[in-house]
Amino acid sequence: MANTKSAKKRIRSDARKHLRNQSYRSRVKTMIKKAELALANGVVDEAALRMAYSTLDKAAVKGIIHKNNAARRKSRLAQKAKKVALAAQAGSAA
Repeated sequence: MANTKSAKKRIRSDARKHLRNQSYRSRVKTMIKKAELALANGVVDEAALRMAYSTLDKAAVKGIIHKNNAARRKSRLAQKAKKVALAAQAGSAA
């Protein structure tokens, strides 16, 4: 248990930050899931992708996730979107 006044305050502030970070991480996961669900259904939902990218960028700027983590996740989403777009294009051309 914390002994000093500053350590007790630090525990309180860490708890607040933890809740805020947890909420934002959850939002990131939700946006990624929405984008991936659309891609799994064979639809490139630009709005969902844009929201996922934006949420990832904001989380990286706020330090909730590392910038390389955000870049990797965005890259993987883009790869999936490209694959779906090419499949749809090939399907319509055939």
